[in-house]
Amino acid sequence: MHANTALAQAMVQLRPRFEVADIFRAHGQAYSKAHPLNKEQRKAMRDIQACRTAALGGHVDVCDNGCGFMRISYNSCRNRNCPKCQSLQSVRWLEKRFERMLPTNYFHVVVTFPHGLNPLILHNKEVLYHIMFKATAQSLVQLARDWKRLRAQIGITAILHTWNQDLLFHPHIHMVVTAGGLDQSQTRWIESRNKFLVPVEALSVKIRGKFVHYLNKAYDKGELEFRGSIRDLEDPKAFGNLISSLYQHKWVIYSKQPFADPQHVFKYLSRYTHKVAISNHRLVSVTDGHVTFLARDNKDTGKHRSVTITPEEFIRRFLLHVIPSGFTKIRHYGLMGSANAKTKLEVARKLLLAAKAPTPQTQPILRQCQPTPTWQEVFLRATGIDLTLCPKCGKGRLIREPLSFRDHKHALHSAPIFLDSS
Repeated sequence: MHANTALAQAMVQLRPRFEVADIFRAHGQAYSKAHPLNKEQRKAMRDIQACRTAALGGHVDVCDNGCGFMRISYNSCRNRNCPKCQSLQSVRWLEKRFERMLPTNYFHVVVTFPHGLNPLILHNKEVLYHIMFKATAQSLVQLARDWKRLRAQIGITAILHTWNQDLLFHPHIHMVVTAGGLDQSQTRWIESRNKFLVPVEALSVKIRGKFVHYLNKAYDKGELEFRGSIRDLEDPKAFGNLISSLYQHKWVIYSKQPFADPQHVFKYLSRYTHKVAISNHRLVSVTDGHVTFLARDNKDTGKHRSVTITPEEFIRRFLLHVIPSGFTKIRHYGLMGSANAKTKLEVARKLLLAAKAPTPQTQPILRQCQPTPTWQEVFLRATGIDLTLCPKCGKGRLIREPLSFRDHKHALHSAPIFLDSS
């Protein structure tokens, strides 16, 4: 069987039976009338419902070999909260990260923030998310620079996530950190000699201290809003009590051992970068009264459990995780920061490559002199599957044509599976 034909058949089998869009179409209007939504939440609901439907237009791919194959594709919404629009963006992001990848080991670090902050964060997402990034990255960069067993500038890529497996609000930051750094003279790469770059307990205390510092500054400058359930926090005494409570909890820092392959780390990370709160494949059942989805069972590794809630509660939980418009949820610090991309990062790369023979895994992927690849070329490099090749005959090339009314009527009956970049 031809590889592209096998892919098409596999996609038909893997197509999710239920979608988040189905829940929004059936219950979204009633929910929006009963609950106040901000503009980002309304747009997310609207875009997800329209994604890959006739509402956004589309095109037809026809085989130029005369075999009669025709694939109708509707355009995607490109909303970063949409479960159907992130796969290609993830692949594109991964290619760009390969260009800056250093041939060294990496740590995966997760920083979780106290649940007592959740109401304040929900009413001040943009301000608090910025503080979370700033406190976390600055603490790690400074500790790596000052700790006597390292004293080096490290590289960090950080990603914000706001959910747990039950779709409840659980803000935390994933970080991939180089297992070592560039010394202050920029003449030597210092490898990490420990299970982690810096003491985790010291990192936890430092993050907490910086977070509280920036939170107090935001309060003093009047940058925080106090509405609804947190209205009482506007009072200085109540806000002071919240600050005091933050020192009574241990801030959880989770760290994994270094990855063996420097490319593997970013492939692993790409699963997180463009992930949304829930994928369509996790939906098990959708009825007028219940939504059931699968969640990872943290008590039994490799197992899953079912979670059943009302459609209204599902929509409420999903909308908790809509990111403010224009907010950057993937950020780079230290050697990975944009200010160092063409200076210190390149120095570190040369030092690391000089210490070992270059291999396809350690050489940077440089494409500055090549034209920007099409999305089909990006997909081919990432998967080995040529989406321009006819999946029926395996010989012809697919030619894109405008979607006609006749094609649209045909699509309503055939409901084809497609991979679309639009």
